[in-house]
Amino acid sequence: MSEFDDEVKERIDTMSRADTLQNISNEFMRESIASKYSYNFSWLGRPIIQYPQDMVVMQELIWKVKPDLIIETGIAHGGSLILSASILAMLDMNDAIEKNSTITPSISNRKVLGIDIDIREHNRIAIEQHPMASRIQMLQGSSIAEDVIKQVKDIAKNYKRILVCLDSNHTHDHVLAELDAYAPLVSKGSYCVVFDTNIEDLPDNFFPNRPWSVGNNPKTAVWEYLRLLDDEGRVTGDGQQIQFKSEKLIENKLLLTVAPEGYLKRH
Repeated sequence: MSEFDDEVKERIDTMSRADTLQNISNEFMRESIASKYSYNFSWLGRPIIQYPQDMVVMQELIWKVKPDLIIETGIAHGGSLILSASILAMLDMNDAIEKNSTITPSISNRKVLGIDIDIREHNRIAIEQHPMASRIQMLQGSSIAEDVIKQVKDIAKNYKRILVCLDSNHTHDHVLAELDAYAPLVSKGSYCVVFDTNIEDLPDNFFPNRPWSVGNNPKTAVWEYLRLLDDEGRVTGDGQQIQFKSEKLIENKLLLTVAPEGYLKRH
């Protein structure tokens, strides 16, 4: 670890214990969600519907993990797919520089696999016409449907280093089923990122027209999944025991994140 890294870690620890800063962050999160703040941003021309802080951390994780497959549930306008694909393109460029060779985008092995129950036609067309399209594959269907899970697992067999992002239906049962299906595909040292866990920390009536709320959301699903790992255990297809731990350091440094306790690292 460098001296700069030590300083960063010390700053983050100090911030995590700063009550005034934490209170301001929580208040901003509540007010900004009510104002649909996250709908204001795009990545390389496509709306992304994420907080800039989480976008920055996702590129940090992708660059650190160097996955060859990123599985994402929830597509919407496609901005998150484009973000992931663009960082994979940078990884390909980095590999080419290190090997003193060239990389052809159309034959790159790295891929983003997006899953959504309803891929709107205008969004599909825009994604397929984007310069990052060669690194993106989309599946339409419920992310917890048996046929979709089978397709994803068949695709995942061709990849060695996998990162997963869950951002579709935010109910407890749906996210728990996604974790059961896709978390075992995550490579050791990589991440399963569960978005919108912050629903648990908002007022109970914050989403009156949605089926999720306090007590029924991605964070409660994360808690249940981690409990199941501790109490019952889960294994991958090749029999390896699965262990995940929430990286508190990430949310402490972000201050503003929709995924508190949702950055799960596989150990």
